Amino acid sequence: MFYLASASPRRRELLTQIGVQFELAPVDIDETPQPGEGAKAYVERLAQEKAATSLAAINASSHDNNTQNAVVLGSDTSVIINDEILTKPKNTADAKRMLQRLSGNSHQVFTAVAVVSQHQQRIISVATDVCFRPLSDAEIDAYIATGEPMDKAGSYGIQGKGAILVDKISGSYSNVVGLPLTETAALLKDFNIEVWSGDQQG
Repeated sequence: MFYLASASPRRRELLTQIGVQFELAPVDIDETPQPGEGAKAYVERLAQEKAATSLAAINASSHDNNTQNAVVLGSDTSVIINDEILTKPKNTADAKRMLQRLSGNSHQVFTAVAVVSQHQQRIISVATDVCFRPLSDAEIDAYIATGEPMDKAGSYGIQGKGAILVDKISGSYSNVVGLPLTETAALLKDFNIEVWSGDQQG
């Protein structure tokens, strides 16, 4: 059985998009960056912790053989600008601060994907460069008023209304949404998790 250790509707949609069947097994962990922790190390640590914590909970809840052979995917996405990790905003003031920083500037979006089972563990991370167009305070306030920024790293969602804030990207679009699909599909195949393929018939 394959599980997604995330409550993110965006990750659910992306996995469904590539034909993956899964059950939800989200976990709640402390996502505070450690002192001096770089962006890549941060997202990889959180992705691994989410997957491992979820797997332990699944195994503890059942002695069913199917569950004991569980494979779990954990993922974390963060926005980085000038070495500062922008997590989900604490409140509207924090969201405004982040969007003002991103306005007219380039930043990176890092997503780490960890897949774990009883027998193996693999972690990958992907970075995408994103450039925002200059934003007025009125635009920022109007975007925050939609509520969209409040549950998203960096206070924006490229797949939603936040798309009009973005001037250009270089790299994986799905990575910015929350799951780099090309790399994730390759990782899942290593665990014999079925993914849609152009080689499939029908």
